[in-house]
Amino acid sequence: MTREVKQKAPLDLLFRALADPTRLRLINLMADQEICVCYFIDVIGAPQPKISRHLAYLRRAEIVSARREGKWMHYRLTVPEDSHAAAILKTTIQALGEDKDMKRDRERLTRACCGPRSLVQLLGAPLPSQAQALR
Repeated sequence: MTREVKQKAPLDLLFRALADPTRLRLINLMADQEICVCYFIDVIGAPQPKISRHLAYLRRAEIVSARREGKWMHYRLTVPEDSHAAAILKTTIQALGEDKDMKRDRERLTRACCGPRSLVQLLGAPLPSQAQALR
């Protein structure tokens, strides 16, 4: 009887995942919470297929997971099994938290969630939910 061992994502895949500005923006927005894809589209201002393609890349790198709730897809960061990869992701998130453009994205997310013309009110989108912090 053979047992299948799940391979972890190679470290080079993590570095490639972190090498794209759009993917860094997505990671930044998921740093503290699980987010519905509609918020990414609103905050980043990119078309849904582009956002989905980048989220799929992050999922292949095993740093993002997804779940469906009705018609909504929710995404959150996951801690890599490899301790080096986990440390790299944690450091990246900390650095993103100090970047002025990334702070501006988080402010846009707050407005998209809670402003007078929020996606919650306009589309009935679910509010982002707190996830286990990686910071």
